[in-house]
Amino acid sequence: MTSRTGHLLIRVLIIDADEQACTELARYLETKGFYISGYRDFATACAAIDDNMPDVIFADLAPSLIESLADRLEEAESLTPIVAFSSTDSSADVVNALRAGAADFVLKPFSSDKKALSNVIRKLLDRVRLGRLNQLYRQELEDANSDLRDGIAELRADQKAGREVQLRMLPEKEQYTGGLFVDHLVKPSLFLSGDFLDYFPLNEDKTLVYIADVSGHGASSAFVTVLLKNLTNRLQRNLRRGSSDDVFYPDRFLQRINTELLDTGLGKHVTVFVGIISRSERKLRYSVGAHFPMPVLSFEGGETLFLEGNGLPVGLFESPEWEVYEVRLDRPFHLILFSDGILEVIHNTSLDEKEHRLLELVSGGSHTVASLSRALNLEEITELPDDIGIVTVTDTMNVSGDASST
Repeated sequence: MTSRTGHLLIRVLIIDADEQACTELARYLETKGFYISGYRDFATACAAIDDNMPDVIFADLAPSLIESLADRLEEAESLTPIVAFSSTDSSADVVNALRAGAADFVLKPFSSDKKALSNVIRKLLDRVRLGRLNQLYRQELEDANSDLRDGIAELRADQKAGREVQLRMLPEKEQYTGGLFVDHLVKPSLFLSGDFLDYFPLNEDKTLVYIADVSGHGASSAFVTVLLKNLTNRLQRNLRRGSSDDVFYPDRFLQRINTELLDTGLGKHVTVFVGIISRSERKLRYSVGAHFPMPVLSFEGGETLFLEGNGLPVGLFESPEWEVYEVRLDRPFHLILFSDGILEVIHNTSLDEKEHRLLELVSGGSHTVASLSRALNLEEITELPDDIGIVTVTDTMNVSGDASST
């Protein structure tokens, strides 16, 4: 039973009130060499988890129960991933499940898309293998194995080289472009980051800015950031050559990323916010690929608010569509983009309180990278629970579109 999983006995727990769907998934996973236990209700499943922690959990549950399950696993200091699955056709359901703590999402019925399920299984195998290798790694460290120390030194050298590559891919800090002053910060939780951001002028009138958060951490997520940079470079070259103007349209920009990710077969998805600011029209046009938290827009002497909008994650679906939103920028403004790692360093209890704290910081004058870093003590935090990415955009134009003195 264990040969197909590389001689690892991997225990999978399924929670699904639909007995037929539970049986279908269990039979499929058993053919892949997993040891399966299935439960039809949440309470019974939790009791089983307490008795014998599984390696993976597949759960058809409401987001509130997924969050409760994730909290239970966290209290038990377990790294067991939750894979949400449902027959939903709502992008909001997918996003809510991922936000509640699911590591991945699979659509029912499973027979309709075995490839997607196989991709999830492959990632789960990698995750379990990595967890068990890490246990061996710690034991060998305690034994002071010299060969392992040499391997660690080599790995660190590779990670350092990878980090240097990532830093070189990022745009120039404190950059003036299209009447805007743009700055950024990326703080990885590990050596390599799964957060990525970029901004650049499309022409004298328009500037594109985006922030992306790749699912997972480490080298595989960092590889996707290389793909993102390569794609944006190609889109800019295509624009200069006149062969494609996709980069002018936020929804088409996300579609191109979606195609690239699916073609790689890495099983990675990305949350993205992409916006295009027009100097002459004083407008921000943007699309949202399940990114959270939404950017904060603050008008000088006026209101501070989260932008509105939603959309599917990028890299999960074959033919998704994204809506293009539009906001008037008829007053001097600040636009701040965050990755969700920023919420992990805000010490409020609930998500609503964390979001409210972000608004308070920006409305109170913390709308630059330096001021936000001071307000959140980012420089003093040595171990981050998640990657943090920030992009700050400051309007240096008059409402007529002329650049003001800076």
